[in-house]
Amino acid sequence: MPSPYGICSQPQSLSPALVARVHDPEYVRAVQTGLPRSLAESQGFTWDPGLWPMVLASNGGAVAAGLDALQHGVAGSLSSGLHHAWRGGGAGFCTFNGLAIAAREALAAGAEAVLILDLDAHCGGGTASLISDEPRIWQMDVSVDSYDCYERSQRARLRIVRSADDYLARIERGLREVRRRGPRFALCLYNAGMDPFEGCSTGGLTGITREVLAAREKFVFDWCREQELAVAYVLAGGYLGPRLDEQELVGLHRLTLSAAAA
Repeated sequence: MPSPYGICSQPQSLSPALVARVHDPEYVRAVQTGLPRSLAESQGFTWDPGLWPMVLASNGGAVAAGLDALQHGVAGSLSSGLHHAWRGGGAGFCTFNGLAIAAREALAAGAEAVLILDLDAHCGGGTASLISDEPRIWQMDVSVDSYDCYERSQRARLRIVRSADDYLARIERGLREVRRRGPRFALCLYNAGMDPFEGCSTGGLTGITREVLAAREKFVFDWCREQELAVAYVLAGGYLGPRLDEQELVGLHRLTLSAAAA
């Protein structure tokens, strides 16, 4: 039976040379070899030989989704955007930054400008650092937790929301501002975090319910359609705990897939 979410395929893993266009070659070698161990484990994982093919494959999904969206309008990867990784190391369980890599590959494929929309609970400071030298990449970042906070700039627009009542409105205002101030984007890379959910013990904000997140997903994909903007989503935060089990977390991520498929 075909998937209700569209055609599914396995993306090609990234080459080390492509990763090294964004990340320091010394860091890339450390992740590949495990040496020096402190650098190879800078994202917080215990290194083993399986880490290297895993991160090449997961970030390959982000790149493939971006390129496919440019061709077909909407695409997604069931991997994460890994937005805390910076040029010289990992952070916050993020090894390589798939959002920054995918954005630059989209530019290389002919996109005139790319918007990274980051709605993970935590700030995307790694992404902000990696796009600082590329004027064609902008970031709109609405967080509910100050981890990986950074100083906002003209192209990296950060908002930290402290009240669930303000959450959807701040996203709407932020996108309206980016539309007014930014260039004509060809692609939106959407980091669809589910860790703002009130039941998530790492980043959750009281009052952000499943219904709020469903409304957020509908708004994001509707907004992209209204702007005639290609959109590629990747999955992001959502952590198991006493108030969030595996079945519930999968259900939250399916909100993104359903909104994209609509």
